Amino acid sequence: MENEGTKGLEVVDGIIVPQGWGSRGVEGKIKAIQYARENKIPYLGLCFGMQMAVIEFGRNVIGLKKANSTEVDPQTPHPVIHIMPEQEKYLAKHQYGGTIRLGAWPCKILPKSRLHQVYGRLLISERHRHRYEFNNKYKKQFEKAGVVFSGISPDGKLVEAVEILNHPFFVGTQFHPEYKSRPLKPHPLFLRFIKAAKEKNAAHR
Repeated sequence: MENEGTKGLEVVDGIIVPQGWGSRGVEGKIKAIQYARENKIPYLGLCFGMQMAVIEFGRNVIGLKKANSTEVDPQTPHPVIHIMPEQEKYLAKHQYGGTIRLGAWPCKILPKSRLHQVYGRLLISERHRHRYEFNNKYKKQFEKAGVVFSGISPDGKLVEAVEILNHPFFVGTQFHPEYKSRPLKPHPLFLRFIKAAKEKNAAHR
């Protein structure tokens, strides 16, 4: 797949889609994610980047052609990403400041997943900054199609990380590993992503 939306991506060794808000640039991000998935390019999605990866997979693998986030399209027939229920009351009252899911929250990691390989343990704590989450109504469909929900909140209600099978590195996290990363102590997710990108580069020399 190559078109005007993905022109130039054939030379990259890895793709990161970071945090974002609203609808700006969404379709371009989704095309880049599709290119990464189909062409086995290492991909790391951070918060919004995880949500866009879910939308791309829903549209192009599962067949939910109009899948979207209700942040981008409130009328989507397939809201694979939707607002956290407790957040709806804040928006209804126009309470925007300091009401999103903030701070460090625990996350249970699926054994033997790529995330488990990265962290080396089954319980982590990572920082968040968002209102929207994966819609668990679609969880079985995604699992059946090959998505691994490798990070889940301890109460089982919130998806914290996703991966796809048969790909050298394709990980999306609802949390923000960049908040804990330091120049002399980089976050292990970034280290593993860079390693995968280097391996891809070496394989094509």
